[in-house]
Amino acid sequence: MATSLFSALFSAVYLSCWRNTTCSAITEAAFPGVWESNIYAPSSRTVSPTSVLSLATGKLVSKYDGTIALAKNGSAVVFDFGLEVGGIVTIKYTASGKGAGALGLAFTEAKKWIGEWSDSSNGGFRGADGALYSNFSSPGAVVYTMPDAKLRGGFRYLTVFLVAQSASVQISDVSLEIGFQPTWSNLRAYQGYFHSNDEVLNAVWYSGAYTLQTNAVPPNTGRKAGPMAASGWSNNGYLGPGDTIIVDGAKRDRAVWPGDMGVAVPSTFVSVGDLESVKNALQVMYDYQNADGSFPEAGPPLLQQGSDTYHMWTMIGTYNYLLYTNDTAFLAKNWPGYLRAMTYIQSKVSSTGGLLQVTGTRDWARWQTSGNMSHAQMILYRTLTTGATLALWAPPTTTNTSSSPNLTTTWLARASSLQAATLKHCFDAPVGAFKDNATSTTLHPQDANSLSILFNLVDPSSPQAQKISSLLLQNWTPLGAASPELPGTISPFISSFEIAAHLEAYQTQRALDLIRRCWGWYLSHPNGTQSTVVEGYLVDGTFAYRWNRGYGNDASYVSHAHGWSAGPTAALTEYVLGLRVTKPAGGEWVFAPQMGDLEHVRGGFVTRLGRFEGSWARDGEGYTATVEAPGGTRGRLVLPVVMQGFMPRVVLDGREVVEGDGLEWFRRSEVGDLVSVEAVEGGRHVVVVS
Repeated sequence: MATSLFSALFSAVYLSCWRNTTCSAITEAAFPGVWESNIYAPSSRTVSPTSVLSLATGKLVSKYDGTIALAKNGSAVVFDFGLEVGGIVTIKYTASGKGAGALGLAFTEAKKWIGEWSDSSNGGFRGADGALYSNFSSPGAVVYTMPDAKLRGGFRYLTVFLVAQSASVQISDVSLEIGFQPTWSNLRAYQGYFHSNDEVLNAVWYSGAYTLQTNAVPPNTGRKAGPMAASGWSNNGYLGPGDTIIVDGAKRDRAVWPGDMGVAVPSTFVSVGDLESVKNALQVMYDYQNADGSFPEAGPPLLQQGSDTYHMWTMIGTYNYLLYTNDTAFLAKNWPGYLRAMTYIQSKVSSTGGLLQVTGTRDWARWQTSGNMSHAQMILYRTLTTGATLALWAPPTTTNTSSSPNLTTTWLARASSLQAATLKHCFDAPVGAFKDNATSTTLHPQDANSLSILFNLVDPSSPQAQKISSLLLQNWTPLGAASPELPGTISPFISSFEIAAHLEAYQTQRALDLIRRCWGWYLSHPNGTQSTVVEGYLVDGTFAYRWNRGYGNDASYVSHAHGWSAGPTAALTEYVLGLRVTKPAGGEWVFAPQMGDLEHVRGGFVTRLGRFEGSWARDGEGYTATVEAPGGTRGRLVLPVVMQGFMPRVVLDGREVVEGDGLEWFRRSEVGDLVSVEAVEGGRHVVVVS
């Protein structure tokens, strides 16, 4: 690898991790086991292709053995790395024959676009990415390393082609130095895991985790914004502080997008465990907060403005980060900015109708984005309820000495008023679902209805929520759930909220079926990365997401490693395994397994307090579960009843628990009965339910 890579491009921490010397980052997996075979991350930060494909047919030619000849002008070969990768390529070759020439390098994530032009990353319709060229003027050995600014963030296929009139080349080596997850010397050192009897679900969980790794990048490798050249790309823009930061996609846009983090952060927490990247992504939003209190829609280099929903996602992201880390220093530092942000968004709530009036209309690509759209009401409701909790967690500072209890009361009251107004003006009672806005009569969006359950604007156990969950099925196609608010499109981002909504409503089987239908379809697609989660696609299965919205006509611009689509990773851990934290860093937790058609599940994650791990397995007419949490924490068990209508026998650590002795039975007639055991202390516990 050329020494220029270690000059200005990467930080000192990045450098030490890549050289496996004094890296202070995590170096070992927290939960070693057979499930590590599902990890897509390579075992080395330097990788080589796995096979060679024909450019003409896309079919396998041979396994990669390090050598291949290109004998004439226009001859080409495709190197397949076998999965999504990203970073700096070095190619060694020997030129022979007469005259000068060049070796071209082109990159693509999806097989459909392999060729002498890279798939689009610089803005799609602004100008083609084209290729990189290694020029030679005479026969001899050449070692070519991509320029630092031309780092390719995400690709699976590398097309190498010869441009020469009378020269040939013999390629002797192709290698790639991984550019993502920069502070990790061991890319497989996951701090969480998931394992079940369903291999599709296992693969989906780990594809989400690997996607999030490819989205954690050095903070000086952002996609350069501004006017684009006629071709090419530049990934040398400033993203934010620190040594690593989480962005939206590996290939593009390579910027911080807070809405995307609404899905990416919970899934990062339960899998990779890299919350340093999350912290830096949130911090850059506070660093660039506008004078009026609003946050940008996206961080630098893009710094797009004018999104009320993404403004609120930064606030929700602040809550999520505190929940997972208990980083009170971060909260104290940014609390004044948070208060300004709350004042800004609350000023847009109508004093008459009580609904948020959206004027910052940029959003996730849905059609209608202004006025009193119900989607925004759900997000504001979550902003207020999580804000009320943050106010209790906020440490006293010079700007917040005694206001937290009052803020909690105030924001909960506002949430209640917003809830009533949303139900009054946006709920379509004859249909049983939320309309797109207060005046809409026909469109019932996937996003608002999913979030209404997930964010508990409607009680997930209520008949109302059960009807919404049922009506969401009307959008399903053989390849996933279509979004009525973006016609003809399947959005794994919004579907991530839908699967979580079904699980909140204890419609477990619906969630599992949608994961298999959407994420399982893409993961097995022969033209995809077969290792990551895609930004979106059309209902006919083509990778042309959003092009019916005027974003251009180059479908290769679609990202095939997009963290906003990683929702199943968190959902499978927090709902199906059933283990999640409810107070900062897991000081309090809940274990509430959901089984569906599965036979057994196990998994875990790590916080600063220690390891959390759980499992459950069916056993005849009952099941056995285990849960382990650090000492000094306290949890609650919420256990599904085996025989509906009858109080089960619950044995905890060898002692039967009965009503009045910690066991509570509550009926959920629409979705089955549950029992709970309260105030379970940290430690290892075995539960038998029959």
